[in-house]
Amino acid sequence: MNLDTLVGLLQLIPVQRAIIALAIAGGAFPIVGVWIIGLNIVPVRFAMMHVALLGIALGMLIQLEPTLVGLLLCGVTGVLLAPLAKRPAGLSGPMGLVMTMAIAAALLVLSLSGVNANGAFELLWGSILATRTIDVVILAIVATIIIVVYVVKKRDLALLLYDREVALCSGIAVEQLTMLLMFVIAVAIGAAVHLTGALLVDSVTILPAIAARNLGRSLQHMVWWAVGIGIVGNLLGFGLTLVLNQPPGPLLVITVGLITLATFLRKRA
Repeated sequence: MNLDTLVGLLQLIPVQRAIIALAIAGGAFPIVGVWIIGLNIVPVRFAMMHVALLGIALGMLIQLEPTLVGLLLCGVTGVLLAPLAKRPAGLSGPMGLVMTMAIAAALLVLSLSGVNANGAFELLWGSILATRTIDVVILAIVATIIIVVYVVKKRDLALLLYDREVALCSGIAVEQLTMLLMFVIAVAIGAAVHLTGALLVDSVTILPAIAARNLGRSLQHMVWWAVGIGIVGNLLGFGLTLVLNQPPGPLLVITVGLITLATFLRKRA
């Protein structure tokens, strides 16, 4: 690809929206990845993917914005799951149940209502080049919530992610904080799923956080590393997509994944 072709692509509105969306997601969503790893609830993203599909199906059925309904249902589900975090077995079992029930309910809604199943799945799997203005606005709102929660609750978060019992002994309202985190995490995953696709959501959440864990020595350092890797990795991956004329999702994941792999090699060295 020559320079003129690349410049022409960058002038396209869908490409510009995609760059803005990736910059927003890369700059905030890796913070959620740090929380997910700290709380040891990595499977939550699979459960929320299916809850998002159920919300999208319901939104199409009642003729409301499917993305917003999906995010709302994700948030409510996250809040309802939060009290189970204090169980010795954790959230893995409940999230598996939610995942199974949500996909079954979504398929039932699609079948009974006659809603276009292909349209619902297209909204769920997402495409960065199909990003709409409303998607960018939603991402910006979710990103703002993530940053505000982190800034306001930084000390409490550091203690909770270090040890739940220590946080309790320090007088932190652990259950309320966990509920808030689960709400934000669930909504963020729903938004990220719609942006990059369900199977590629890790490029803006988990992978930057894993890399940051290898590089940071405190919550603040991990967050800064995660955000930096999220922005650079995803924008670099999207740039390679344009230059190589390949699907964006796989290149985003591969690019951020290689950066993450490099942090493991550096840690070993």
